Amino acid sequence: MNETQIDLVRDSFAKVIPIRETAAEIFYADLFETAPEVKPYFAGADMRDQGAKLMATLGVVVNGLRDLDRIAPVARDLAVRHVDYGVQPEDYAKVGASLLRTLEKGLGDDFTAETEAAWTAAYDLLSGVMIAAAYTEGEALQ
Repeated sequence: MNETQIDLVRDSFAKVIPIRETAAEIFYADLFETAPEVKPYFAGADMRDQGAKLMATLGVVVNGLRDLDRIAPVARDLAVRHVDYGVQPEDYAKVGASLLRTLEKGLGDDFTAETEAAWTAAYDLLSGVMIAAAYTEGEALQ
């Protein structure tokens, strides 16, 4: 990711923070509607708590984009834990699509094509690290 993309992700996420609870609700509603097969991963979960965790994790990632060596281990650990819930590699694309739709709904006109491209780059980078950690033996950030 380049500096402009990092700035776009950080600036747009700053606009999500005030609406983080609503954004989390939009995200999970979209995810469960478009990929109902992932809903069992959340069986018994308190979705308000899950939404708070989602927003906290996004915050860590967004704030760490300039220091990938710091956030990569966190992403790898998270990915390995998700395997225990039944998460499959193909689920990452579904989550990414829901994230983009959530940002589009939550940010409205502030979600420009450039901002979408920046978020896509960030998500592709981190999901690649996570998939590699959880499902392969290679390191994604070499």
